[in-house]
Amino acid sequence: MRRWVPSCPPRPPAPTAGDDVAVSLYEEVGGEAVFRRLVARFYSGVAADPVLGPLYPESDLGPAEERLRLFLVQYWGGPRTYSTLRGHPRLRQRHAPFAVTPAARDAWLARMRGALDELGLEPEPDRELWDYLVAAAHSLVNVFE
Repeated sequence: MRRWVPSCPPRPPAPTAGDDVAVSLYEEVGGEAVFRRLVARFYSGVAADPVLGPLYPESDLGPAEERLRLFLVQYWGGPRTYSTLRGHPRLRQRHAPFAVTPAARDAWLARMRGALDELGLEPEPDRELWDYLVAAAHSLVNVFE
């Protein structure tokens, strides 16, 4: 099976005759339901988190949860609803108004690692997801303590 490298917003090219069928990580891990569980688990304690809570100005974290879920679904090969509703992800620009410190990054990653562990994915897709999440979290740090 040929695995494609995720890209956002473009989708991988359609397979041609003679190609192995390309399978997105989204499909491989179980689709929407898996990403819904991942993001719901992540957000389950964000409001009470002393480092992360203040970064989320919404008293109802539902909209933030939905945005992250839609983004991850699209990034990993699912429906392109995120771009339809919000346009290009522009992650750094969208996070610029918030003080994303190394401590906030580390708290975000710790909570996300716990949520990812609860999914019990196979090692390869778990590693792919985790490597992306770590790189993305590091790229969003915009205030150095």
